[in-house]
Amino acid sequence: MYRTGWGVDQDYVQAVKWYRLAATQGSPSAQFDLGMMYSTGKGVLRDFVQAAQWYQLAAAQGHLNAQQELGTMYGLGKGVMQDYEIAHMWLNLSAVDGDLRVVKLRDDLADRMTSAQVANAQKMARECLARKFKKCGGAAW
Repeated sequence: MYRTGWGVDQDYVQAVKWYRLAATQGSPSAQFDLGMMYSTGKGVLRDFVQAAQWYQLAAAQGHLNAQQELGTMYGLGKGVMQDYEIAHMWLNLSAVDGDLRVVKLRDDLADRMTSAQVANAQKMARECLARKFKKCGGAAW
């Protein structure tokens, strides 16, 4: 409500405070939202490293939007070391619900990869699913 100003005065600093409280208690939605705040610099200094860390926590709980954002960050090298295979893996996992925008992102990325890299990314995605998103690649794992 503080982020959008719905029913209260819009206050990004207060939004970050409440997102952080919920995020540290394990809420994947709050972890994602906190990642967005760091990614956009609303209520906090823009920090892509912090954004990636919060996205990773949410992604590890199956949060599709966090998986998409994390995949995008790996593809661009924002807040993390650029890694097309890990990027493809996260985008592939995020595309499970058929979101055509995510499918296009994943497929566009695959066009820049070798067939061996795509095959490895797909294998990583299968393994990640089998482990229920635990230890799925990336520096934080």
